[in-house]
Amino acid sequence: MLLTDPIRMLPSLLLPLAGVLFLGGFSPGSFVWAAMAVVGSVAFAAVRWVTFTYQIVGDRLELTRSLISRSVRTIPLERIRGVDISAPPLHRLLGIAVLRIDTGAGGADKQEGELDGVTVEEGERLKAVLLWHARARTARRVQARGAASVAGAASTADSGSDELASGVPTRVREEAAGSSTRHEVGDTTPERVFFVMPRKWLAYGPLSGAYLLTPFALVAGAVGLAFQWGSEFRIDRRVVLGAGEWIWEHPPLLIAALVLLVLAMPVIAVIMYAVFNWDFTLRASEGYLIAGRGLVTRRSVSLERRRVRGFEFVEGPAERRAGVGRAWAIVTGLGDSETRGQLMPVAPRDVVLDVVGEAIGPIATGLRPHPPAARRRRLFRAIFPWLVIAACTVPAALLWSGFWWALAAPALFLALLGVPLGLDRYRSLGHTYDGSRLSVRSGSLRRSQAVVERRAVVGWTLSQTWFQRRAGLLTVTAGVGAGTGGYAAIDVGEAEGPAFAAEVTPRWLTPFLIPDIQDIPGIPDASGTRETPTSGGSLPL
Repeated sequence: MLLTDPIRMLPSLLLPLAGVLFLGGFSPGSFVWAAMAVVGSVAFAAVRWVTFTYQIVGDRLELTRSLISRSVRTIPLERIRGVDISAPPLHRLLGIAVLRIDTGAGGADKQEGELDGVTVEEGERLKAVLLWHARARTARRVQARGAASVAGAASTADSGSDELASGVPTRVREEAAGSSTRHEVGDTTPERVFFVMPRKWLAYGPLSGAYLLTPFALVAGAVGLAFQWGSEFRIDRRVVLGAGEWIWEHPPLLIAALVLLVLAMPVIAVIMYAVFNWDFTLRASEGYLIAGRGLVTRRSVSLERRRVRGFEFVEGPAERRAGVGRAWAIVTGLGDSETRGQLMPVAPRDVVLDVVGEAIGPIATGLRPHPPAARRRRLFRAIFPWLVIAACTVPAALLWSGFWWALAAPALFLALLGVPLGLDRYRSLGHTYDGSRLSVRSGSLRRSQAVVERRAVVGWTLSQTWFQRRAGLLTVTAGVGAGTGGYAAIDVGEAEGPAFAAEVTPRWLTPFLIPDIQDIPGIPDASGTRETPTSGGSLPL
C-alpha cells in the first residue's frame, strides 16, 4: 500500500509537480520541493494504512478509519448484494487486490465498502465469508417470515384464490421456496461453469461500435490533453491550432491520417475487447452468478441469483448481420448494473441465448406485432427531421452559396437512409407475455429485448404524446425494481396497451377497465381463460 497509494495519487500530483519544476527553472530547490511532495504522499499512504481496520461483528461489517477524526462505517451483512474483486496491474504484480462490497444503494459511495490492498487470498476468503453470511441470514429471515405467514393463514386455506387462500403473498412464498436448506450452516452446493470464452472469439471485438471507434476517441483525447495541459509544458495553444491548420491545408496528409485511423479501427477494437473481456468466465457457486474477466485489470463480479429478475439481450446492426449479441442481467438492488450486470460479452447469438437460458431462463419468442400506425411513426421520425434541414439548405445552396451543399447533401442522404432505418425500427417492435414472464423489444441501432419475470413488475405507466393520440397509439412501461427501472412497449395500439398490462397484473387494472372484464381481449374472464389480444376497437381507462 505504501507503493500503490502514491502511484494512484500520481495523476493528481503531476500538474503541481510539473508547475513547481517549471516555475523553479529545474533548479535544485525545485527538485527538493518535488521530492518533499513525493515523500509527503508516501507518509500520507502510511498513515491511511495504519489507521484503517475492518472486522465482522455479529451481523455487520465494520470499517474503521481514524486518520484525523474517527469514523466507523457499518454494513449489515444481510444488505450485501455482491462482492467484487478487481486487481489493477500494479496490484496483480504485488499479489494484492481491491475488494468492493455492493449493497444496492445506487450511489457511488452510499453504504458501500472498499478494502484496497488486501492479499488475493484474503480477498477470496472475505468474499466467501461475506456472501455466506449474507445468504444464510437472508434465507433464515425469509423462511421465518414465510412460516409465520403460513401459520397465520391456516384458517383461511379453503377460501378465495390460491394467493388469497394461503394468506401468503406470492413473492414471500417464492422467496421462501427459493431459500432452501442449502443456505444453512455447513451446507454447500457444487460449482457450475456456464461459459468460458475461447480466445478466437476476440475477433468479434470490431463488431461493437464502442470498441471500433477507439482510435478516434484516442485522437480526440490527445487534442483535448494538448489544449488543457499545453500551458503547463510551455506549449502555446497557437502552435496546436497552427498544426491543425497545416494538416487541413495538405489534403493528402489528412486523407492518409484518416485512412490510417480507419485501418487501425479493427486492430485496436480487438485489443480493447481483449483488455476488457480476456478469459471471460461465467459460473454459478453458492447461490451466486460470478463473472470474471479482464487482461490488464482482472475483475470478478458476484450477482445473487435469488435477486435476478430477468435479462436484457442487446444487438446492433453489425452484430445482427454477423449473428452475435450481448446480454445483461436484470437484478434488484444492484448498483452500476450497466457494467456489473454483464452476463455475456459480444459472442454468437445462439451461444449467448443458450448460456443465458441455462443461467436465468430462455428468451421469449412469438412477439406480438404493433399496428401499422407504429410503422408510419417510425418512418416519420427517421425521415422528417432531415427533410426539414434539406428543405432549408438546398434553396440556400442554389440561391446564395455552394457552402450550404455541405449540409444539404448529408441531410438528403440521411433522409434516404431513414427509410430502411424506420422500417427496421418497426420490425424490431414487439411485446408478449407467456404467463410468467413479459418481454418487450425496440430499437434498431441498439436493438434491445428485455425479458422480465412477472413478480418483478411493481407498477405501470401508460403515456401518450400528442402525435400518439392522433395515431391511436400509446407507450406502456412496466415499472421494475431492477435494471434500468422500467421497460417500455413503444407505440402499442390503444386497445392492446391496457390489455397487455392487465394481462400481466389483472388485479391491479381490471377495476379500472370498461367495458365488462369478460369482453376485454387478453384479460382472464370469469372462467379463468385468456383471449388472444386483437387489433382494433377501443379500450378506455
